[in-house]
Amino acid sequence: MPLKLAFLFRRPVGLGSILRYLPIGNTRITLLMTRSSKLKFLQIFLSGAVFVSEIARRKVYSQKRIEELRSKLAVASTFAANKACVYATGSFGRVEASQFSDLDVFIAGKYELVRVPEGEGHKLEVKNLLSHLDEICVQAELIKVARDLKFPKFSGDGRYLHRHSVHEFTSTLGTEKDEVTNTFTARLLLLLESCPLVEENVYDEIVREVIKSYWRDYNGHEADFMPVFLANDILRLWRTFCVNYEARTEGNTSAEKKLKNYKLKHSRILTCYSALLFLLETYAQKGAVSPEDAFAMVKTTPTARLEWLKNSNNKTVDVVEKLIEQYNRFLASTNFNEAVLLGNFSQKEVAEKLSNEAAALGSLMFDALQVVGSADSGKAFYRMLMV
Repeated sequence: MPLKLAFLFRRPVGLGSILRYLPIGNTRITLLMTRSSKLKFLQIFLSGAVFVSEIARRKVYSQKRIEELRSKLAVASTFAANKACVYATGSFGRVEASQFSDLDVFIAGKYELVRVPEGEGHKLEVKNLLSHLDEICVQAELIKVARDLKFPKFSGDGRYLHRHSVHEFTSTLGTEKDEVTNTFTARLLLLLESCPLVEENVYDEIVREVIKSYWRDYNGHEADFMPVFLANDILRLWRTFCVNYEARTEGNTSAEKKLKNYKLKHSRILTCYSALLFLLETYAQKGAVSPEDAFAMVKTTPTARLEWLKNSNNKTVDVVEKLIEQYNRFLASTNFNEAVLLGNFSQKEVAEKLSNEAAALGSLMFDALQVVGSADSGKAFYRMLMV
């Protein structure tokens, strides 16, 4: 059943506040519209007569842009064929992008072990299948296509476009090198919020190889395997996001900090905890979580994981519907460029309201975990998540 616009505000607010926030279809409501248009919009808003879920609207937009990217990246595919993949993360990885969204991508490659002379014998060395020159060609195609399709410039002047190998993803897992080389973030985002743009078959291979590294103790425990290793890494990612927010917002304006905090407490928390809910519910249902279960989680977007949970466990229906409603509200309220968003967060009343809603989503996520974890069949894994 389509959500209505009326949920966006739980108490009366001024018309100006409403108009600063809300889109209807592809028409953006602005303060420059005529008074009659504003009144007409207000009538529609109050009646809830015209509204398509922002989650659904963004899904359609994201899929269209993703298909454009895939079709334009054919040349990149020739260089990466059977050797590497390119995957999107962020709002495109979650399939909830808007026209204001950045394009965040990673390159991940396969490898082989080759024998090389050492002294009187030989040793095995890792050789990336994607050569350095071909990697440069893939990067060049990504930059060209992103420009052609009018995406914003890649963050950090393209510093994150270098290739990671699946060997790095698995061999650095849990070591001090994991965060230094950015493999930690690239690996976790691959599992939690990614969408393949180039060489989907290679993408699937790499995902399965990474999952295998987390399921290294699976053999012999197929009937009761608890994915604590992966769950701990997901929790570490969430805590890293929180710590990075504190460290990287020092010196930001108040509005900048509030906006980043608002996004942290919605999209970041959903990325991490939708996955934990998926794993916890799977364990509660089956008494174990298999590599195939984990692969299914990877292939499901964060919002789709919530829908899956609601359909899998009728005790979660109420809390999940509230989660989806609040997340939909978040997407609607951030459907503007940076300047407009900062202007909104510069207004005390608006910033306080949105901050309270962000806190509410965190509470709802906690409630959802409690509902799933309270089942006798899920308590053991739930306890591991808590302590």
